[in-house]
Amino acid sequence: MATLLTTEQMSEGPRAPREIEVPAPTAWPFVLAFGFTLLFAGLVTSLSVSVLGAVLTLAGSVGWFREVFPRQHEVAVPVVPEDVTIVTERHVVERVPVATDQLRAWLPVHTYPMSAGIKGGLAGSVAMALLACLYGVLKAGSIWYPINLLAATVYAQSLRLGPAQLYSFHADSFALAVLLHGIGSVLVGVLYGAMLPMFARRPIVLGGLIAPVLWSGLLYTMMGLLNPLLASRIDWLWFMASQVAFGVVAGLVVIRQSRMPTRENVSFALRAGVEAPGLISPRDNGAKRP
Repeated sequence: MATLLTTEQMSEGPRAPREIEVPAPTAWPFVLAFGFTLLFAGLVTSLSVSVLGAVLTLAGSVGWFREVFPRQHEVAVPVVPEDVTIVTERHVVERVPVATDQLRAWLPVHTYPMSAGIKGGLAGSVAMALLACLYGVLKAGSIWYPINLLAATVYAQSLRLGPAQLYSFHADSFALAVLLHGIGSVLVGVLYGAMLPMFARRPIVLGGLIAPVLWSGLLYTMMGLLNPLLASRIDWLWFMASQVAFGVVAGLVVIRQSRMPTRENVSFALRAGVEAPGLISPRDNGAKRP
């Protein structure tokens, strides 16, 4: 076995080595690994296989230990110099054109403020509530039925009510449903405001149609485990339609808001409010502080 070095490596030092010392080759690691294999294989075969594995494991451990201690066994390997010339077929380096003001940018460069997501979430909640109430009137015969179902996500007692009570008004279920619907809609609206700038083309199709359908499918597979009684009462077609209505309306409201540059493209000193020369204008029209 010989070691190949380039001419530059050979000429780096005052005297190029003619041979180097490397660890001596040994088969003891293979013996140790084979012994471990037989040792555990005997647990499902026979005791004799485990005994043989234990003997090989002990022999491999002792043999490998003696290869390292008290002195590591090494062998001298001659060094063969070799001329290596590095060439390339490229004559011109291709560069990606980048604008001067985007030398350090995180995409998306512009995004919507949080207020846009809140407005979109509230608008989408109205559209979703109207469609849910329409389902209650047309399918269930009561506008309070979908409201009681929404409250049942955390208030299981609503599902155990009788048919007459389930289709009637309950103040506690109504207040809980309004609270859940409002909080969930605002949170999803803020998420829409953060996600829509990432979709350069057709944001309403992706964020308003595809995402609600995928979300509805995920809930369909999980609701049977989370709340089987509630899953048996949900009309999933109307549920998906209400989710799509929320996504479309919320997306339309969000994209109509003005976008602002992302804070990640601003220097850390400006984001942290550090008074760095050239970044922040002087206070009080340049007047000195007392």
